[in-house]
Amino acid sequence: MPELFTWEFATDPYPAYAWLREHAPVRWTRLPSGVEAWLVTRYAEAREALADGRLSKNPVHHAEDPRARGKTGIPGERGADLMTHLLNIDPPDHTRLRRLVSKAFTPRRVAQFAPRVAELTDRFIDGFAGRGQADLIHEFAFPLPIHAICDLLGVPAEDQDDFRAWAGMMIRHGGGPRGGVARSVKRMRAYLVELIERKRDDPGDDLISGLIRASDHGEQLTGNEAAAMAFILLFAGFETTVNLIGNGVHTLLGHPAERRRLQESLARGESALLETAVEELLRHDGPVELATWRYATAPLTIGGRAIAAGDPVLVVLAAADRDPARFEGPDTLDLARRDNPHLGYGHGIHYCLGAPLARLEARTALAALLTRLPDLRLAVDPGELRWRGGLIMRGLRTLPVEFGAETPAGVQHKDTGR
Repeated sequence: MPELFTWEFATDPYPAYAWLREHAPVRWTRLPSGVEAWLVTRYAEAREALADGRLSKNPVHHAEDPRARGKTGIPGERGADLMTHLLNIDPPDHTRLRRLVSKAFTPRRVAQFAPRVAELTDRFIDGFAGRGQADLIHEFAFPLPIHAICDLLGVPAEDQDDFRAWAGMMIRHGGGPRGGVARSVKRMRAYLVELIERKRDDPGDDLISGLIRASDHGEQLTGNEAAAMAFILLFAGFETTVNLIGNGVHTLLGHPAERRRLQESLARGESALLETAVEELLRHDGPVELATWRYATAPLTIGGRAIAAGDPVLVVLAAADRDPARFEGPDTLDLARRDNPHLGYGHGIHYCLGAPLARLEARTALAALLTRLPDLRLAVDPGELRWRGGLIMRGLRTLPVEFGAETPAGVQHKDTGR
């Protein structure tokens, strides 16, 4: 049995996950926090578990375990009274809230946001393109989605630096001590409550105003529900995309032939390969390693193992998405892979509501980087890269790169990220 959750494991967890898939696909495991949970690693069982209504998202169903108190879920959300969001509730409340939020967070709204994402992408690349080197996490992959989601939510430009600081605390320390994270979450909640009240009096054409206006058979989001929903859209809307862009660039730099294939496609003004490339990057080394917590509401069986009522269940997306029983050559990066029903954004009623926005940001970011900085390369030995600790997310601490001159001034690169 390989050792789990070490720094070596964080660097490359896939051999350990391969062992689990073969020898213990549903395994009762003690996590670094001391909490014990079932890990589900095979694709078939993972997909089934993600859609099983007997596995609740509501922590109230967790069997009483003093060690678990405050150690599951998003750091700080319980203390900040932000639990009533889509990741923590079940039908019928989940059905009602998702329907209300979906009215505000529409594919049309996301599509209309494409020019702004392209503008932000170029602005952040402009900030380092003349230097010949950059840290792509802190100078690009992090600021792009945080400013994008702030714009979409309707956070005024003059307040976005505060959000960037709060989000930075969460992403840097989400896997470690929770004190600073909890303080940042409480500040974020206080700001969101105030912003929601302002927008009730003076609504705009933004997502928070849309949440306030959204109604379903006369029902509306309560103030606390609106704050919790804005919080989870912000939290889920930036960290996953930070990791998708960072992990995606890292993967492409380690697979030069596939990277050249994508660059040549972009040079021809084609978008089909870019679209399948983002899906393959989600599958191959995606931003979410484990799906968020689930709790059995009744005894059930997964993969032949008896799960007791109250037991926590963690679906390991990173393991399921490399299951050879479902994917041909699962450890091979194939940017043109067509048969690719990966679980990177979940499955079932909790499928990620923000997936279209994340895909838009990833397509736009990768197209711009590979077109404007065609000789992008790692500035350090790959063994020097460090991955952030934490259970749910998978992402790099830093991604130092270097490059030569970008596309000459006046040459317009094609916007294939729309």
